[in-house]
Amino acid sequence: MKTINGSDFDEYWKNNSIDHENENTEKTVKEIIEAVRREGDKAIRRYASMFDRSSPETLEVPAKKIIDAMRDLETNDAALAKALRFSAENIRCFSHKQREQFKDFEIENTPGLFTGQMVIPVDSAGVYIPGGRFPLISSALMCLIPAFCAGVENVCLASPPGDDGIIDKRILGTAGIAADVCGRLEKGFRAFSVGGAQAIAALALGTETIPRCDVVAGPGNKYVAATKREIYGKAGIDFIAGPSDILVIMDEVAPNYDLAAVDMLAQAEHDIDARARALVPSQAAAQRLTEAISHRLEKFTAGDIPGNNTSQLSIEAGGLIIIYKDQNEAQKIANAIAPEHLELQVANPKDWIPGLKNFGSLFIGELSAEVLGDYSSGLNHTLPTSGSARFTGGLSVRHFLKTPTTLRCEKAAGLSAALEAAAIMARAEGLTNHAESAKIRLTF
Repeated sequence: MKTINGSDFDEYWKNNSIDHENENTEKTVKEIIEAVRREGDKAIRRYASMFDRSSPETLEVPAKKIIDAMRDLETNDAALAKALRFSAENIRCFSHKQREQFKDFEIENTPGLFTGQMVIPVDSAGVYIPGGRFPLISSALMCLIPAFCAGVENVCLASPPGDDGIIDKRILGTAGIAADVCGRLEKGFRAFSVGGAQAIAALALGTETIPRCDVVAGPGNKYVAATKREIYGKAGIDFIAGPSDILVIMDEVAPNYDLAAVDMLAQAEHDIDARARALVPSQAAAQRLTEAISHRLEKFTAGDIPGNNTSQLSIEAGGLIIIYKDQNEAQKIANAIAPEHLELQVANPKDWIPGLKNFGSLFIGELSAEVLGDYSSGLNHTLPTSGSARFTGGLSVRHFLKTPTTLRCEKAAGLSAALEAAAIMARAEGLTNHAESAKIRLTF
């Protein structure tokens, strides 16, 4: 865990950014995309035999198996199923409210000139959920429900096959709960046992079995991220996600160092490349926080708290405490970092909010644990990482919506003025036919 002064932050930040690009990764995914484009399902099965736990002959999961997986989950792990339904309802509620913010409208800019916007869901969306030793089942809720709430008619889930050739039963059951909560369990929802880069390529390009999707969303490893980057333009994407990160801002007023420590370690346990950082007001505060983190890591080492050593490796590799001189400097540093998760563990959080512009999700006050954003509050946990919160927000219904514009004209003084202006501007750009297109309408 490293500690620096705020005055040294700019130099540190310039020299310590993580470059996740890799030429070999890019080469590999380009080969996979081209193979999927040329060979379709055949390429999917070949890469499954290379990278996945099995290569299923039948890629699509029958609808009955989705329902069975949901029922099995509710029977065999009722507490988990109840928690998932609770979270799904909150995500659905929040997503519906987001959807309400996108409205059709038409306004008369000037007499005779009516401009408008339409809000239209994409026809189809593909959602990718990684497998692995501990499948992130919550991501199935986070990625599927916004698509359903946006009104997408055809939603496809892709996730790696297990030994039996079927998507992990908990992912499949969770996906069933997401669809059930949104009334889409047997309507416009399909699932496919396909993983990794080949899944992203298949969703973007389509194969004999897997339909081509207009938007592809969801988390994944560096190969998934690189494939999303490559297929953008063939399909829309949510964004390119990197390792998770958190920034906790503390002040001197009754700071709870153990609370900050456990929240930082919670983010650090995602990945060795995850980044846990804190802004504190003094060297003494930095020392207390360091001690709190060390104490919690010692509990892991002693076996008092179950877990692995990923948190420790992450903290050692990139954990950072920054000592700020005043609130203005702290806000400036926070905006430069643009964290995925930003926690305000300060006495008067509302005083800090106006100066904070760049974050994926903001957690206001010590009761607002980041883990609630990960799972059950209704916020989406698929958020911009690696500083991309400077220009985008997290996954939401907007990623599955289009906002095309409309123009409707009536004879009036404003229309004549607009046609005259268009003709003048077209001539200035040397586009004669553009000018004629405007001028001819002046005679109507």
